[in-house]
Amino acid sequence: MLFTIIFKKQLQFVRTFSFSYFFSIYLNINYFVMRNLYLCCFIAFIFSSNTFSQLYVGDASYFFVADNFVTVVQDINLNSNGSIYLRNDSQVLQKTNSTSTNSGLGILSLYQEGTVNNFQYNYWCSPVGGLDVGSGNFPFRITQLNQPVSVLNSSPAVMLSNSALDGIANPLSIARRWVYKFLSSETYSEWLYAGVGGIAAGEGFTMKGTSGSDNTSVLGVVNNPGSRQRYDFRGRPNDGNISISIVNGKSTLTGNPYPSAIDLRQFLIDGYNGGTGLIDGTALFWEHDKSVNSHLLAAYRGGYGVYNGTTNLYTPATFYNYDGAGNQTTVASSPMNYYERRFSPIGQGFMLRGIANGTLQMRNSYRVYVKENVLNQSQFERNSNVQQVSSTDEFYDVIPNVANIDYTQISKLPTPHLKINTLLNNQAVRQILLCFMDTAVDGLDGGDSKSPDSGGNLPFDAYFYLANDEYVHSTTSFDIAKRFPLGFKNTTSASFKIQVAEMVNFSQADQVYLHDKVTGLYHDIKTQAYEFAIDPGVHNDRYEITFISANLEVNDNESTTIQIIQNNDLAQIQIYNPNNLEIQNVAIYDLSGKLILNPKKLGNDDYSQISTQSFSDGVYIVHLKTSDQKNQIQKIQVLRSKK
Repeated sequence: MLFTIIFKKQLQFVRTFSFSYFFSIYLNINYFVMRNLYLCCFIAFIFSSNTFSQLYVGDASYFFVADNFVTVVQDINLNSNGSIYLRNDSQVLQKTNSTSTNSGLGILSLYQEGTVNNFQYNYWCSPVGGLDVGSGNFPFRITQLNQPVSVLNSSPAVMLSNSALDGIANPLSIARRWVYKFLSSETYSEWLYAGVGGIAAGEGFTMKGTSGSDNTSVLGVVNNPGSRQRYDFRGRPNDGNISISIVNGKSTLTGNPYPSAIDLRQFLIDGYNGGTGLIDGTALFWEHDKSVNSHLLAAYRGGYGVYNGTTNLYTPATFYNYDGAGNQTTVASSPMNYYERRFSPIGQGFMLRGIANGTLQMRNSYRVYVKENVLNQSQFERNSNVQQVSSTDEFYDVIPNVANIDYTQISKLPTPHLKINTLLNNQAVRQILLCFMDTAVDGLDGGDSKSPDSGGNLPFDAYFYLANDEYVHSTTSFDIAKRFPLGFKNTTSASFKIQVAEMVNFSQADQVYLHDKVTGLYHDIKTQAYEFAIDPGVHNDRYEITFISANLEVNDNESTTIQIIQNNDLAQIQIYNPNNLEIQNVAIYDLSGKLILNPKKLGNDDYSQISTQSFSDGVYIVHLKTSDQKNQIQKIQVLRSKK
């Protein structure tokens, strides 16, 4: 007998297929295991619905699903040696709304591919747990990973010693020394070694890939053509509410813990403002430079991409080098990998950042049947550089899910936004997003994502400066008169080149400017990049993004009684102050924003002069500030030929 399926309660018919539709699929995907035509017809009848109240697979029997999904309303019972095989992106949805009651010593088997070689990390979260007497979710161990041999059979992976550095593709051998967890922590030293120990349901873990290749082909896919190791996860399927401990100001490595995709966007929104308020509404995804083949921490290059649940937008990682203590040092590169993150695929791990103390619940209600594909907004990591879906695909297709959401009524068009790229001292690019939603507030909300490197001692960086912190996503409602503070920091003198890389689903403004509040100049960054150099320091109050420029040909509006005149015959700036106002500061800049001269206080004299003898021909900005904090900004032109 091929397998036995017993339904202990009444079947619930949620979605139906015609008999001929299912039977043709069954014949196509199971021809190699059919031994009894009567049983095949019986199974075809049972599968006229793909939703079951309770699923039981008997001893030494199995249940095979290919290129499809199965929904179970209650629990799954896998008797000893009973198996469920999910192949060709098949998934299982379960509808229980409390803790898992899955039971039995049988296994669910599914495939997922890593994306790195033996020198780099993937972040994982297992869809299955360990086997034990009783019901519920039990800890997963990497000893449950297997190497596929055929459609049904796999060989257990070899567990290398703690001293072994390199994983191997064939026979699949895992370097256990790189398996770590990160639970409510904030520093590199707080990574917890897991090795072959237990990893609870909902806990994420790191694991490096393998070297070499494995040309064994199962269902037309090679196990490892090189740096894409296929793993067979075997264990009890995770189900139900899964607790994730969250601590204010700290990060937790977690992920998708189910044998199905999840709606990550909805999970993050609920975690931020769905009555819990525990996380900041953002998930961080580790990206590792695959060209660096070294196990030395100081040789690593990597960084975190940022996915914001409210806006459904992702900013790519900027790669940094690291020292021996795990601290970021120099900027290494910016690969600008774009990923679609709304529907997190099976096995994917990511970081959450806490804004309060408590326990966050991952629930079955987030589970969806979405195949891993960029057009489905579901990517483990594989980069196709497809940045957004076509504007003609306004709504999602039908997406089977546990929460009974009609995705065909939900727009999949990207949130209106600007992509702003800043080249950091000619070394790497930091991308930030300025997003617009009618429901957004001017203060911080779930649409604002803090920089993954906020507070770090980075050599160079660019960010939105909000609530005294560094952000890579800023979301608000649109108003053409709004201004958006921009910050730059650099430990040494550095150049920055900034430009709007793309305006996505946004047409409300014709121009975008970088406003230098010191010089008073507005630089068009929509049509061309603006490059400038600044001295070492943190510059959070000087720059802002605007959609409207000011006319600097006339005197500034705050103090009109002072006159600033460039006398080229005498090569001097002449300042007339008839009301004897106290002039607290004068600064002179060139058009790049570089400070040229900062004379001493001029006091309240009715007339002062500043020599421009050493100035080159060109246009300069004089910024004058009085003791009552009024500003006057004046453009002057120096022509040495007039001396």
